[in-house]
Amino acid sequence: MLIGMDTRESGPHIAGLLAAGIQAGKGSVEFAGVITTPGIACLVRQNDYQAGVVISASHNPYHDNGVKLFSHAGMKFPDAEEEIIETEMAGFQNAALPPQRPALVAQHHLHVEYLDFLKNRVLAEAKLSGFRIVLDCANGAAYQLGPELFRALGADVVAMGVNPDGRNINAGCGSLHMEGLQERVAKERADLGVAFDGDADRALFVCEDAQIVNGDGVLLAMARHLKAHQALKDNRVVATSMSNLGLERVLAREGMGLARAAVGDRYVLEELLRSGNNLGGEQSGHIIFMDDSPAGDGLLTAVKVASLVSMKGSLKKLVEGLKDYPQVILNVKVKEKPPLESIERVGRALSEAKNALGDNGRIVVRYSGTEPLVRVMVEAEEASDVERYSKSIADAVRAAIGA
Repeated sequence: MLIGMDTRESGPHIAGLLAAGIQAGKGSVEFAGVITTPGIACLVRQNDYQAGVVISASHNPYHDNGVKLFSHAGMKFPDAEEEIIETEMAGFQNAALPPQRPALVAQHHLHVEYLDFLKNRVLAEAKLSGFRIVLDCANGAAYQLGPELFRALGADVVAMGVNPDGRNINAGCGSLHMEGLQERVAKERADLGVAFDGDADRALFVCEDAQIVNGDGVLLAMARHLKAHQALKDNRVVATSMSNLGLERVLAREGMGLARAAVGDRYVLEELLRSGNNLGGEQSGHIIFMDDSPAGDGLLTAVKVASLVSMKGSLKKLVEGLKDYPQVILNVKVKEKPPLESIERVGRALSEAKNALGDNGRIVVRYSGTEPLVRVMVEAEEASDVERYSKSIADAVRAAIGA
């Protein structure tokens, strides 16, 4: 098994425990050190590892941490298999810790192999020599890999968020806090800005005029490029229920379809595998290029987008015509997670909103996969409708199960 981690202070401790447990079970371990989540997915897929483990809590604060598992195919295990593992783990709550933990030494050649994979994904017509790019690496897993990658490609790199101390991952930087990147792009007169999250499985972008472009914009730009080269399979893109209605409508105008999967890159991947399509992703910046990798990869996405901008001159031009319909996402802290459809008060608020909006709006209400939250998303042509119905649904959730 291959183990990697982000920059959280708890990472080495957890890695040591995992390695000791794997060895106690007669398995062998190699350690990649600090590396992105998709880096582990790539290396497991390309080498003779039976599985990969990433120790990361992605975009969460430093005091959170978690474990992501990848099969030899470089894909996350299905929900059902992860539930089996979690059920078995519950029986070992009081198990003794391994008496000895192996000394883990990061294998640098693994970083080189992953960077070589990324370098070979530059679009054929692109030239990144002298391309001025600002990278906000969130003091996370991409803090070395990101600048090294783009400097090796010849780009003029300005690096932010590259001084991790174990506790500053995602803190006021990265894809959750874009203000600093916007200011820096304008100050440096850069061609492009890129913000990663803590484990760099996603990326968001800033145009030369400091405008933010999210995953919807990336999907549009890449879909247009692939379609122009007759390489967009079935002229169809896979997104999630959170992607803006504006993306669906501009794709339709240009002869492309949009399929929606449940929120989560694993569900986007499932639909891509089922349908045979080759481009999918999330508004939050997880983008999957199936012709290159089954994993959402922020660095890979950055290479593709930078390639396009170097060819076309402006990310803003690449996303022309994308109108974002007013959208609000409210997070409601909850004390429990019963099925939302079983809560009568929430059901009434949802029915009222859906009947009022009809085809001119969308509503998504779901539990967070990592926090005790309900996320309420409302999107409509009129901002007043968005405000009214998001509030009424959030109030219903809060009254029924709010913490």
